[in-house]
Amino acid sequence: MEYVNDLKWEKGMSIKELVSAYGQLGFQSIELAKASQTIVKMKKASAKVFLTFTSNMTTSGLRGFFAQLVKLKMADAIVTTVGSIEEDIMKAKGEKFAIGNFRSDDIALHEQGVNRVGNIFITNESYAKFENLVIPMLEKLLAKQKRWPVSEMLREIGLLLDDEESILYQAAKNNIPIFCPAITDGAFGFHLFIFQQKHPEFIVDVVADFKNILLCTSQDDIKGLIALGGSVSKHHAILASLLNGGLDYAVYMTTARESSGSMSGATTNEAKSWGKVKDDSDAVTVIGDVTITFPLAMIAALEELAKAGVVKQ
Repeated sequence: MEYVNDLKWEKGMSIKELVSAYGQLGFQSIELAKASQTIVKMKKASAKVFLTFTSNMTTSGLRGFFAQLVKLKMADAIVTTVGSIEEDIMKAKGEKFAIGNFRSDDIALHEQGVNRVGNIFITNESYAKFENLVIPMLEKLLAKQKRWPVSEMLREIGLLLDDEESILYQAAKNNIPIFCPAITDGAFGFHLFIFQQKHPEFIVDVVADFKNILLCTSQDDIKGLIALGGSVSKHHAILASLLNGGLDYAVYMTTARESSGSMSGATTNEAKSWGKVKDDSDAVTVIGDVTITFPLAMIAALEELAKAGVVKQ
């Protein structure tokens, strides 16, 4: 039996040492330490890893961290929501999002043409510039072919960007697919609609892309998932894994609670009832803000994996 151990700061303490100490601290700290070790285990087992996240995480400064993780081959496939695509392109082209306040005057912000995501501000002007960026990209895609599965379309767009901090660019460069099943659920979807009115022959094929995500793993693969937040991004990866035998490793990080009965709040234990996560899997759910929990867990894992030679910068 393990016992609670008092946390003490030591000069020069690494993030790995801090997260290791979390393992005996109590409450969600213990789950965070388990999550870090589960990430290490899935990589050492050569698992095919899905990394899923919602668009608000790309709004935050995690965007560059995700791109770095793609570059380090920490994920074999990404699933996200369309806001991530939009904001990754915006940031790749120089847009900067201001840090605001959770208690801002939202009516005043609306009048100023400012949109609030928690305590981050995005201007209407940024979205106007996005339209000017995306239409020429779609024209280049149409000139190449008429029908595009979503992940293949996103790969082509990634190749058009030239930003090392871009998720799309790094994914395209490292041949890692990005799946976005709800591609129309945002400004990008609106521009796809407008573009298709002028070019009805241009088709974005979501069903064909479901085939792509199913075929990116197999029954024989060891499969892992790091799900940040919930919604369609989390479930799309879980469903694909279910149809290929279930997950061997799973890390969920969320602020949602299981009492809601939602996909966002569903735990790894609940997933076992569906066969999405295997009965004997190494799985953990961490409750907390992902901008805090994920960097700690992942950087601690990276330090251990780098020392073992599994990850090379």
